[in-house]
Amino acid sequence: MSIADKQYLDLVKDILDNGYYETENRTGIPTYKLPHKIMQFNLEKEFPILTTKFVAFKTAVKELLWIYKDQSNDVKKLNEQNVHIWDEWVKEDGTIGTSYGWVVKEYNQIDKLIEGLKNDPQGRRHIMSLWQIPHLDGGSLYPCAFMTMWDVTDGRLNCMLVQRSADIPLGVPFNMTQYAVLAHLIAKVTGLKPGLFTHVINNAHIYDNQVEGMKLQLTREKEAYEAPKLWINPEINNFYDFTIEDIKLIDYNHHPSIKMEVAV
Repeated sequence: MSIADKQYLDLVKDILDNGYYETENRTGIPTYKLPHKIMQFNLEKEFPILTTKFVAFKTAVKELLWIYKDQSNDVKKLNEQNVHIWDEWVKEDGTIGTSYGWVVKEYNQIDKLIEGLKNDPQGRRHIMSLWQIPHLDGGSLYPCAFMTMWDVTDGRLNCMLVQRSADIPLGVPFNMTQYAVLAHLIAKVTGLKPGLFTHVINNAHIYDNQVEGMKLQLTREKEAYEAPKLWINPEINNFYDFTIEDIKLIDYNHHPSIKMEVAV
């Protein structure tokens, strides 16, 4: 079994067994929730993606590149790649407003991070934050996975993702994979080895209408597969040159998808 499946399914069991049943939230759909949950992966040893259900790796990476490489808020650019995960939140102008990629570009966050890691690797201020208060209400949705903090230790790049709100069945399998990829990409262009990826979740929840899907996934625990390998094009050394074809999984074995509803 992959370490990702083990940690993730342990979290699912914890929420279903011990979660607080919350009936009031933004979506109107009750949840089982727990605060302050953490998963951690050593990216040198394993790439974290679930095998107990199919995770749409290419779709997840396309969204990641849309946010951090293209630094875009234009949903049409995702639709052109057959990615429709933002369709429910698109504004009349076809964008998600001052959210995600817009904020990355507005504050030149990728360039500042890469320059900082290269020029001052032992600095303690290597942070990207999508939680920019003046721009929160201008976006379609307040950012969920909103901050990354970066550390260099012994030539290894460590990334901590802080997520304020986490849809465990649908959002987290994407988020954990996306930011593990981002850590690998940033390590590649800064000449570092990938190190720890730590995923910190403030509000970890499972919606009421997702419980049966989670129970189904738990039945696959003993039949989980080993983790796949991540391949990144060794010829690419500029972050903005990466395309979806430069980032691939090798030997990704997985169980079938599990259909669950997205709470809007």
